[in-house]
Amino acid sequence: MLRLSQIKLPLDHPEAALAAAILKKLHLAAADLSGFTIVKRSYDARKKGNITLVYIVDVETPKETALLKRFKKDATVTLAPDMSYRPVAQAPEGLRQRPIVIGMGPCGMFAGLLLAQMGFRPIILERGKSVRDRSVDTFGFWLKKRLNPESNAQFGEGGAGTFSDGKLYSQVSDPNHYGRKVLTELVNAGASPEILYINKPHIGTYRLVKIVQNLRATIESLGGEIYFQTRVADLDIDQGQVRGVTLENGDYIASDHVVLAVGHSARDTFEMLHDRGVYIEAKPFSIGFRVEHPQALIDRCRLGDQAGHPRLGSADYKLVHHCDNGRSVYSFCMCPGGKVVAAASEPGRLVTNGMSEYARDESNANSAIVVGITPDDYPEGPLGGIALQRQLEERAFALGGGTYEAPGQLVGDFLANRPSTAFGEVLPSYKPGVKLGDLSESLPDYAIAALREAIPAFDRKIHGFAMADAVLTGIETRTSSPIRIQRDEQFQSINTAGLYPAGEGAGYAGGILSAGIDGIRVAEAVALSLVNQ
Repeated sequence: MLRLSQIKLPLDHPEAALAAAILKKLHLAAADLSGFTIVKRSYDARKKGNITLVYIVDVETPKETALLKRFKKDATVTLAPDMSYRPVAQAPEGLRQRPIVIGMGPCGMFAGLLLAQMGFRPIILERGKSVRDRSVDTFGFWLKKRLNPESNAQFGEGGAGTFSDGKLYSQVSDPNHYGRKVLTELVNAGASPEILYINKPHIGTYRLVKIVQNLRATIESLGGEIYFQTRVADLDIDQGQVRGVTLENGDYIASDHVVLAVGHSARDTFEMLHDRGVYIEAKPFSIGFRVEHPQALIDRCRLGDQAGHPRLGSADYKLVHHCDNGRSVYSFCMCPGGKVVAAASEPGRLVTNGMSEYARDESNANSAIVVGITPDDYPEGPLGGIALQRQLEERAFALGGGTYEAPGQLVGDFLANRPSTAFGEVLPSYKPGVKLGDLSESLPDYAIAALREAIPAFDRKIHGFAMADAVLTGIETRTSSPIRIQRDEQFQSINTAGLYPAGEGAGYAGGILSAGIDGIRVAEAVALSLVNQ
């Protein structure tokens, strides 16, 4: 097939216009176009009065060879890459041991799925509950302030991404098209086929629940076993080699191949690994607040008169500012038409996140605005970042009144360094509720200074970003894992053979898609090791 890029069409083009544009570009008659597939559809909004859709398509034609020769100097006409997935191994008969996967977030789920598809019948251990039961606990916490430390927005089937919009885009290098495999499996499990081609696809939290259930069913149909409410308490490591895991109830499961896909909030697991001598190092992450604006304001600023067009949906943004104090502030996990949610996983500690449903039709837009920090800011060893997170989350819990209400402040008051006492035009979406006050007490001084410099800079890019009535909700500390578990070229821990650190918790992913991709890479490494042992 041929790949055509940079096909631009008006926002309201008729369905037949894309085929016509392909024929025009390639100088083909209709009879010579066997078919085409949309690979990507995005939009160019640099001219708000003339927003255009931009397509990449794969084209089938019997004149492929001649066209490649004719357009050899045209970078927009190339040979389409083969994006199909081919397993690297197949489980042999009489396999001595089954691999263990710890965690049923997107990384563990796709590691388990790939291992199951290759016949290795993985055992997947998840400390939280199944996704539907977990949803009951999570919404119960938001409405009734009852936190279950083992079943919440962080822990349980589907991972943290289940309650953060279901974003499916990533900037990771993906030369093997593993991302396509992730998206294809999600479509097979019930996601809309549009995620295969629209720019910045997302699924939405409620839809993810059923998709996650279907992926679980597929793993089980292929011989995989999944155990919920099953926390791994210890690793059995013998002379630098993993031999198995001990569960919280005392049960032991032997395996020389253990995938560690525990997510960025499994702090007790990180402590256990550190105690067992697994090499861990501190890594940078970010801290800050959630900010809420009227979604209509963001739509107008980004899309102009075409705001609200059904082909554009709710507008998003991506912002960054480099501050005079050397810090960088950036927007993170932007949720158009969404809401701010409680994402605590430990009693007495408060942390926020953002999520959207598929329609993205809530009245507010929200994103994290966060300040990058490094291990120099928490020099107390490999787990120093965890200690800092806990300290800040405890402070936020106290500032919110000790009831899981979040501390908040209006942007105008934050910039003027005065406490807030009443909401204005923007009402916060965070449940269980927001207690207004002074957020300058919730983060280190360098972070507050950086945020106060960045917000007016963001306003110059999106007019209204610094609107006085916009709401800041504290705090955001779980932008990424504060640790990295170093691994070698075979994806194993550098000092613990058979342990495969994977996904966001180990420091190798940042979202659903990149975590799924990493799960595939690790599953392939496990499979090759098992067939060659």
